[in-house]
Amino acid sequence: MIGSKVRLDPSQTGQEADALRARLRKYVIGQDEAVAEIVNIYQMHLIGMTAPGRPVGNLLLIGPTGSGKTRIVEATAEALVGNASAVVKVDCAEFQHSHEIAKLIGSPPGYLGHRETHPLLSQENLDRHHTEHCTVSFVLFDEIEKASDALWNLLLGILDKASLTLGDNRRVDFSRAMIFLTGNLGAAEMSAILSPKMGFYAGGPPHRNGDADGSITGKISAAAMHAARRKFTPEFLNRLDKIVVFKPLGEAELKNILEIELAVVQQRIHQSQAYTPFTLGLTARAKDILLQEGTDPRYGARHLKRAIDRMLVHPLANIMATHQVRCGDLVRVDVEEGTGHLVFLREAGNAPTGDAPSSPIAPLAAVCAAREAGACEATNQGAGAE
Repeated sequence: MIGSKVRLDPSQTGQEADALRARLRKYVIGQDEAVAEIVNIYQMHLIGMTAPGRPVGNLLLIGPTGSGKTRIVEATAEALVGNASAVVKVDCAEFQHSHEIAKLIGSPPGYLGHRETHPLLSQENLDRHHTEHCTVSFVLFDEIEKASDALWNLLLGILDKASLTLGDNRRVDFSRAMIFLTGNLGAAEMSAILSPKMGFYAGGPPHRNGDADGSITGKISAAAMHAARRKFTPEFLNRLDKIVVFKPLGEAELKNILEIELAVVQQRIHQSQAYTPFTLGLTARAKDILLQEGTDPRYGARHLKRAIDRMLVHPLANIMATHQVRCGDLVRVDVEEGTGHLVFLREAGNAPTGDAPSSPIAPLAAVCAAREAGACEATNQGAGAE
């Protein structure tokens, strides 16, 4: 019909962007705003709508420690190129003095170490992990607030013109790079909001009740934004596409992260070549103990990971090293009455149950069969050699 109008929906994204969103939500819990910004930037890149002469995206990620700022960068690389280590990471704590900038761009001709210093921000390092389907590089400036003025000046050119000149006058093109800057700006203010020394919040800290009304999350965001404006100059802030404030993780998010971490532990058990694989299952009480020991509003999920290593992974390593389990067993982790300590129980030949962590790995029976076949083949080859 001539002259008819059809309402368009700009909230829809393409198939590849939807796939990226789904993968990021598997890896990163409770940070939907950050996921949405990365997906939008990637969608613009795919369509070719990125501003010419600028990086694919410039994002400043700030928020409480342990909330997933560095993890989301690694997750983006893992989702797009299949490798979480495909990130050029600059630890800004190592660049607090101007002379250390030579490690990033190399020493100029005539200076000591000109030929020996290999610049970190070289074109080769940026393009190293490109694949046939994804030619985006991922550059992370971690703890940006600790950087020296020399690094700040370096960043202004990268963020604005997507270009960097190395010590030997070679130019590096950042027009196909996602630039991430992370920081713990306003950490003292955030800590005061999460754990006030005087007074109390009626609803309790966000990791206990999820901050249903969003008041604590709003105060965290306001404190982080104020700290960013206090630290960064207007010319720097104008070069950023978005400042994303990471929310403190609530109880529900920590439970989801616990399941992800348990699945990672299960995968490591199955992939261990030195010992027989088995299935790991935790009761609800055991998971609660891990959450109680690993929950701290100041450290977020980072504290939870340490609790899993200390209370679960280290004992399992001892059990595996002393051959107390066989291939196909179920090791159930429960809580000992009276002491509150974790206890490990072997159930021979049991199939995985509902309290076993789910993970995208091969079935245990197939893993055991492959191990046995490999062992038999090695034995037969040894007998033939004799």
